Amino acid sequence: MEKTIEENKQGTSLVLEQKESNKKKLFIESYGCAMNFSDSEIVASILNEQGYNTTQNLEEADLVLVNTCSIRDKAEQTIRKRLEKYNAVKKINPSMKVGVLGCMAERLKSQFLEEEKIVDMVVGPDAYKDIPNLLKEVEEGRDAINVILSKDETYGDISPVRLNSNGVNAFVSITRGCDNMCTFCVVPFTRGRERSREPQSILQEINDLWSKGFKEVCLLGQNVDSYLWYGGGLKKDYEKASAMEKATAVDFAQLLEMCAIQFPKMRFRFSTSNPQDMHEEVLHVIAKYYNVCNYIHLPVQSGSTRILKEMNRQHTREEYMTLIDKIKTIIPNCSISQDMITGFPTETEEDHQDTLSLMKYVKYDFGYMFAYSERPGTLAARKLEDDVPEEVKKRRLQEIVDLQQELSLERTKRFVGQTVEILIEKESKKSSAHWSGRNSENTVAVFPKENYKVGDFVLVKINDCTTATLIGEAVGLSEMQSN
Repeated sequence: MEKTIEENKQGTSLVLEQKESNKKKLFIESYGCAMNFSDSEIVASILNEQGYNTTQNLEEADLVLVNTCSIRDKAEQTIRKRLEKYNAVKKINPSMKVGVLGCMAERLKSQFLEEEKIVDMVVGPDAYKDIPNLLKEVEEGRDAINVILSKDETYGDISPVRLNSNGVNAFVSITRGCDNMCTFCVVPFTRGRERSREPQSILQEINDLWSKGFKEVCLLGQNVDSYLWYGGGLKKDYEKASAMEKATAVDFAQLLEMCAIQFPKMRFRFSTSNPQDMHEEVLHVIAKYYNVCNYIHLPVQSGSTRILKEMNRQHTREEYMTLIDKIKTIIPNCSISQDMITGFPTETEEDHQDTLSLMKYVKYDFGYMFAYSERPGTLAARKLEDDVPEEVKKRRLQEIVDLQQELSLERTKRFVGQTVEILIEKESKKSSAHWSGRNSENTVAVFPKENYKVGDFVLVKINDCTTATLIGEAVGLSEMQSN
C-alpha cells in the first residue's frame, strides 16, 4: 500500500449514536491510515447489532478494540503502549475484554495470544464479520483468532456507522488489498490481494450519506486507480473473465464519473493513487467535473530511479515526471502531495539529491515524509542491509521537510487575493469565532463564522496565508450550496 492518507499519532476513540436496547459498551480506537478508520466504522456497525454502544470512556468498556498499523516500527510501539494502558484498566475491571484488529494483528497473528498474553482476541482485516463468533470463544474461555485473508471480502454489504463524524466528510472504501509488492511495505501481507467492490453498492452508500446531509466523500483504497469491477474476484484474475464480464467492467475513471454525475452537489476526493496505475482518463474526469476535487495524492517514495528499482516501484523518475507534466497540462490548478521515504538501504547522497530535485520540479503542496523503518517480513528486510546511519537519515529527512515547507508556502501563496470555494468542516482549533474548511485543492482555510454553518459551501476571499493555512473572509455562498 501507499503510505497513509492521514496519520493520527495519538489515535482516535470513536463514538456513534446510542441505541437504547444496547446494554454493552465498546471502546474502539484507531491508528494509522484512513482505511483503518473506515474499517473501524464497519466493526462498530457489526457490534452495534450485537448489543454494543460505543463509548469514549475506557474505564466503562466491556470490550476494547484497537485498530492497528504496521507501516513503521514507531506505529507498532504506539500500539504496545496503548495495550499496556488497556491491561492496566483490565486489572481493575477483569471482565473487560481486549482485542487487536488490523494490520498488526495480521502480521503478528497468534504471537499476541501465545507469547505476550496481552489480548483476548486477534482479528485480521478480512475477518471482522467473524467478531461475534470470536467473542463467544472468548466468553467460553478460549483464545480467539481469525487472521484468514479473503479473496472476495469487501464489506460492501455492511452499512458503516459514521463514528465521531462531523456530518460533512466521509470515507467510502472501494478496494481492499494490494498487488504491488514494494519491498519496504507490509500491506500485501497484512491486507491480502487486491479486489474491488461492486459499483452499485458504492453508489448506494454514497446516496445514504447524501440523504443524511454529508457533503464530501473520499473514495478510499490502498490503490484506487487500479479499481476494476468485472463481476467479482481478484484483479489478477481479470484475464480469465468472460467476454460479458469484460464488456461490462467498470474501471476507476468510470466509477469516479458515475459519482460526479449522480451526486452533482457532493464533492469527491480519492486516495491513495499509485503512479504506474494512474490513467489519463482519470485526469480528464477531474478536469471535466467541478465536484471532483483538483487534488491528487501521488506517492513517489524517492526521486532516484535506482532507489525506485530497489523499492520495486513500477515507475522511474522520468516516468513520474512525465505523469506530473500530464497532470499539470490537463488540470493546471491541481494540487499534488507526496509520500517520501529517505534513508532506504543503499541510498547515496546523489540519490538524496535526486529526491530534492524532484520535489523542486513537482512543487508539491504538502507531503508525508519519513526515515526508512525496516519492517519484518518484507523483501527489503530479508534482502537488503539497513545500511544508512540514523544520523544521516535524520539529516536527509530534515532537508526534505525544510524544502517541503518552502514549497508549501509557495503553493499556498498562489491563493492570496483569490476568492475560493470552501466547504466548512468544523470550528477552527485556534479560534471559536472562526470556521475551518478546505478548498478543492485540499488546502485548509479559516475565516470568521458570521452566519454560516458547518456543511455550507462558502466563497472566501483569501487575504493571507501560512505554509498550510489560508486566511480570509466569507463573501457569500457558492453555487454548490444546496437549497
